[in-house]
Amino acid sequence: MPTYVSPGVYVVEKDISDYPASVNSSVVGIVGFADRGPVAGKDGKKATLITGAQALVDLFGEPSEAIKGQALEGALEILETTNSLYFVRCADDTATEASAIVSIGSCPAIKLPGAAKLGFSPGATDAGTSGITITVSSTTVDNDGAAPFASNKVFTINKGNTSLAAASDNYEVGLAYKKAIGGDLASADVGVFYDAGDDFAYLVLNAAGANAVLTAEIDIFDPDDTTEVSATAPHLDLIDDQGAAGGTPAKIISASGVTVSSADVGYLVQSIYPGAGYNLGTKSNGDTSGVSFEVNNRGGKDFGIDVNDAGAAAEGFLGSFVSGASYLEETIGTSVAKATSTLITGSFVTGAAYGDLDADDGLTSFTAQLTSLGTLGTVRGKYNGAADADVDPRFVKLIKGTYGLAGGDSGIPTAESDVATAVIGQVEADGGRTGIEALDDDLLNISLALVPGEGVGDIASIQNALITKAETTQNFLAVLSPKYNIGRLQDAIDWSNGLSETRTAAINSSYAALYWPWLKVFSVFDGKDRWYDPAIFAVRQMTYTDSVSDPWFAPAGFVRGRLTKPLETEVVLNQGDRDTMYSGGNVLNPMVNFPQRGIAVWGQRTTQRDPSALDRINVRRLMIYLRKVILASTQRLVFEPNDRFTWARVEGLVNPLLDDIARRRGITEFKVVCDETTNTPLRVDRNEMWTKVLIKPTKTAEMVIFELNLTSQSANLGSL
Repeated sequence: MPTYVSPGVYVVEKDISDYPASVNSSVVGIVGFADRGPVAGKDGKKATLITGAQALVDLFGEPSEAIKGQALEGALEILETTNSLYFVRCADDTATEASAIVSIGSCPAIKLPGAAKLGFSPGATDAGTSGITITVSSTTVDNDGAAPFASNKVFTINKGNTSLAAASDNYEVGLAYKKAIGGDLASADVGVFYDAGDDFAYLVLNAAGANAVLTAEIDIFDPDDTTEVSATAPHLDLIDDQGAAGGTPAKIISASGVTVSSADVGYLVQSIYPGAGYNLGTKSNGDTSGVSFEVNNRGGKDFGIDVNDAGAAAEGFLGSFVSGASYLEETIGTSVAKATSTLITGSFVTGAAYGDLDADDGLTSFTAQLTSLGTLGTVRGKYNGAADADVDPRFVKLIKGTYGLAGGDSGIPTAESDVATAVIGQVEADGGRTGIEALDDDLLNISLALVPGEGVGDIASIQNALITKAETTQNFLAVLSPKYNIGRLQDAIDWSNGLSETRTAAINSSYAALYWPWLKVFSVFDGKDRWYDPAIFAVRQMTYTDSVSDPWFAPAGFVRGRLTKPLETEVVLNQGDRDTMYSGGNVLNPMVNFPQRGIAVWGQRTTQRDPSALDRINVRRLMIYLRKVILASTQRLVFEPNDRFTWARVEGLVNPLLDDIARRRGITEFKVVCDETTNTPLRVDRNEMWTKVLIKPTKTAEMVIFELNLTSQSANLGSL
């Protein structure tokens, strides 16, 4: 406490308004494979939060029977009853980004005659009528055969457009060109670039590449001098001295762009994450799938970029090879960490192996590579008028066209042991966690977890790893099932008891629950009926239970366990089957198709074999919830004095929590003890503060029994 030594009024604020924290009990963790999306443990990625079905499909792609397991199918079903799901995508070292090499080329350009060649004389009062007429046309300019403008364009300038200070001054001539042609290089079709360093103007087409052709008919006129311009070479050659008097009145000059061989240098576009789902293709129903990179012509230094996904434009960018706001390596990031797109990254590459250039110095490295090729020369700075050396050519862009991504691999192993390795996961050297290991993160607040579907390798090893992670973290319930088409009821029971070739050890844990048989569901993505893992619908009903009741209510029966989407069960179970699955030490929860009532979850056992309150799912979920709320509510008490004031504070936090749960039918009676009886002098000396919480969990009425008694007519029913 502060010490007050002078008279005055002082205010001291103390916060003693502690109350129990709120914890979401419906957060699901699902582990499995996908054809696209972030891979847990790669590039610093963790489990990915998904809050809606469309977000899942956009990021991880559509489910497919061809993908091992049913993680995507399960996620979509569960997202119908909760909006908090973490998806852990697994992949091995074969996972590869889909990619495409985008061609680079020059724009055709014609160097225009300067003041001297036009015969202009200095002085603003020069009334001569010398001038130039330029007729511009274009042939095929890109790979799709389109031309930038439909008909010829005619531009004329004369001395009335200029105000020269000296005979060699081309500045005003350059401005005159721009004015006559309708703007600078940013013009949509063809524009003028005035290079102050070279003191010349250039007529430039907006398209790049060998198919881009610019043609200009140049007619220099002077009533007093009939000389004309002469140009013997078509591509970017300076129009040399005016020809002899009496020559032809006009000269036609054509310029073609240049395409750089992709074996030398190119722009590598890659899917932001690995996977075959980014490969451009066609689905069985004829729809487009995958990603493409579309380059469109724009005026000046810029080119438009559309990133298409599944046949539709998903993102748009403006790019150029010039340092600035539209510089390509800034517009589209060179790595996942720098990415501005949700679908792609890009970088300049060179050589047959396409080794990435330095992302922090990409323009310099790219410029050096172009210069060494001797084909395009340097491109840096020429668009903005920098006084670089005269090079050939100076206007460089990506070439228009649509480039489909290809070569992506989803990294889904084929060997059973490799599948198990990928799904079980590990802690990487950099601290990243893959597979099931990614669920070991308190920040995720996962309360339910599953690895659903067929074809996920050594199912026993994977399920054991999931159960072990649930027990060690104490954060979630692992929901499991026997494999599809295991056989008869006895085969499923033997499997759960460790008496099967595919499982040689029984499942025995209060942190696990087991469901059977499998359920037939129509898959809109595959267009046919498929058998779904029952664990998917078990978790779905648990999250549904949370939404209509609380996690300590049983997620079973016709009130909270009724299933409307499945069409039928793999095996039809009668009363005897259900009795066998649920008694005699067996721990299988039935999925039952009742005549006239439909399909329902008809059990809520954990796989714990010993009889206790924790052999029921509602109690285990209650304890998971309680642990999380108590930890979140009392964390701030660490390092507080270990005395009766703090003990009372603990009781004041936990008692209202348990009272609320009791009022919501989760427990029938409770008691919280935090005093000198739990905190003995030895424990206090060890800096330990102990609290004993006793609770009686509400039991569920799983067997509803009516005793029917027949009496004689003389019996007095009021006395019975």
